[in-house]
Amino acid sequence: MSSANRGVALVTGASTGIGRATAITLAKAGFRVFGTSRKPASGGLAGVTMLACDVSDDASVSKLVADIAAEAGRIDLLVNNAGVGLMGGAEESSISQAQQLFNINFFGILRVTNAVLPIMRRQKSGRIVNMSSVLGLIPAPFTALYAASKHAVEGYSESLDHEVRTQGIRVVLVEPAYTRTSFEDNLAKANQALEIYNQGRASMGTVIRKAMETGDMPQLVADTVLKAATARTPKHRYPAGKIARQISFLRRFVPESAFDKSLRKQNGLPA
Repeated sequence: MSSANRGVALVTGASTGIGRATAITLAKAGFRVFGTSRKPASGGLAGVTMLACDVSDDASVSKLVADIAAEAGRIDLLVNNAGVGLMGGAEESSISQAQQLFNINFFGILRVTNAVLPIMRRQKSGRIVNMSSVLGLIPAPFTALYAASKHAVEGYSESLDHEVRTQGIRVVLVEPAYTRTSFEDNLAKANQALEIYNQGRASMGTVIRKAMETGDMPQLVADTVLKAATARTPKHRYPAGKIARQISFLRRFVPESAFDKSLRKQNGLPA
C-alpha cells in the first residue's frame, strides 16, 4: 500500500495521552483509523473514528472488531495501547485488584489480539504493536504489579511473533519511559495499605512525579509507534526516546549487582 493509503488501523485507549497522539499520527500518515475509549467519546479526533470498547469485556471486544470488519473490510494494524497503572507495594494490593489490573493490561491485549488475528490471517498480512514500557524490562518497586503486567506483555508479544510470522503477521513492542500524560492522575492506589511501606511508597511517588514533569511528550511515543508499524523488516522492540534507549541498553549490558545498586539509588531506596 502507498503512504497515502496504508490500510486500516485500530488503536485501543485512544481518547487521551499516547493513544490519542498515536491515532492522530497514524491518520496523518495515511491510515484509516478506528480508536477506542471505554465510554463513548464526547469529542472526535481529526481523521479518527472513535468507538466505545471495554478491553476487559469479551463481548465488547468481539462487537468492536466485528463492527470495524463490517465497515472497513479489513484490519491491517492493531495498536494495543489501553492500560491502567497501580501504585503501592506488591503486598498492598488484594488479589482481586491485581486481577483487575491484569484483566486490562494483559488479558485486554490478548482479547483484542485474538479477535483481530483471524482477520489478519485471511488477509495474509498484518502488524500488531503492543504498548509495553521500560518497566517491562526492569524491576519497579512500588509499581510491581504494573511492571509484572508489562513483563507479561513482553514475553507474550515476542513469543506470539514467532507463532504468526509465517502467516504474514508481525508482532512488535513499543517501550516508552516516563511520558507526560494524565497517567499519574489516574494511577490507582493499592487497596490495603500497610504502614511498613509508607516511607518507600511516598519516596517512589515523589520519583514518579518528578519523572513525569520532565518526561517525554506523547508525540514522541506516537512517532515510535508509526515507525514500528511501517518498518519493512520490524525489530522486536522499539524503545521510545533517549531515556528508554538508555535503560534498555543498561539492562542488557550492565552487571546485575551494579544495576541493582543504581536502581535503588535512582528510586530513593536505602542501599
